[in-house]
Amino acid sequence: MDINARIYVAGHRGLVGSAIVRNLEAKGCTNILRRTHAELDLTDAAATDAFFAAEKPEYVFLAAAKVGGIVANNSYPAEFIRDNLVIQANVIHAAWRHGATRLMFLGSSCIYPKLAPQPMREDCLLTGPLEPTNRPYALAKIAGIEMCWSYNRQYGTKYLAAMPTNLYGPGDNYHPENSHVIPALLRKFHDAKQRGERTVTIWGTGTPRREFLYSDDMADACVFLMNLPDDKFESLLGSDESQSGRFEPPLINVGVGEDVTIRELAELVGRIVGFDGELVFDTTKPDGTPRKLMDVGRLESIGWTARTSLDAGLSRAYADFTSVNHV
Repeated sequence: MDINARIYVAGHRGLVGSAIVRNLEAKGCTNILRRTHAELDLTDAAATDAFFAAEKPEYVFLAAAKVGGIVANNSYPAEFIRDNLVIQANVIHAAWRHGATRLMFLGSSCIYPKLAPQPMREDCLLTGPLEPTNRPYALAKIAGIEMCWSYNRQYGTKYLAAMPTNLYGPGDNYHPENSHVIPALLRKFHDAKQRGERTVTIWGTGTPRREFLYSDDMADACVFLMNLPDDKFESLLGSDESQSGRFEPPLINVGVGEDVTIRELAELVGRIVGFDGELVFDTTKPDGTPRKLMDVGRLESIGWTARTSLDAGLSRAYADFTSVNHV
């Protein structure tokens, strides 16, 4: 990407989108297009098309989505499948209609089967049942991958789907019920410390294993991928299965390649927050998928690896949480 290229970051206020904007600005990009939800409702097909017609973005990072943790996914399954399907369909179609050079669709590791072999490779897609607690969201993201693949096949577009592992970092959602595990734990431990409580209750058994990627590392991977030379970028776009006979979606995992148990994560968060009480595990609550570790061999083979350790990333995330905006 030329630093003067017109780059649209859909969802620029979210965890991923804001990190992508920071990364682009740090690299000197001067023409970053961004619209708040109030300015552009991406569930409105006509408004989305009008924006693309007027602004003609050359590169599109599709990071806009309805996201949340187990509670939110269980509580609002209709919104999770409907809103995500509509947003991605509108943006992908408008990008094609108005000649975007490249598009990156951001998904989630929950696209892979609940009991996928670990670590999960890209070819695990569609090989088994999904985790029920986030199936609506996962199916929407799988549909987004298929849409990128279909447009590449039919129209010759260059649309790539990047699937990050669990993300955390500045600008996260710290809602006590609707957030993901790291921001939820940061808030829970912080509040317990402030109130002088001696125990913190954690959902589930503490045994599931999860991989966590700092949001600024995710953004760096996205910009790295979008900046690849044509031959390398196009090598990631899969193939037409009817011609090649191979299942090769335009899909790449983005992660760190190692994981921790929820218990280990909770203990680390407690230490960083400064909570010295005890952990209590509520085994009546769901654990979710037993393990979700990404195989990041494909990404590492083209020259990118994560740089931020979990300890360092959590410390930065807690500093963000304790800023004026969150406490």
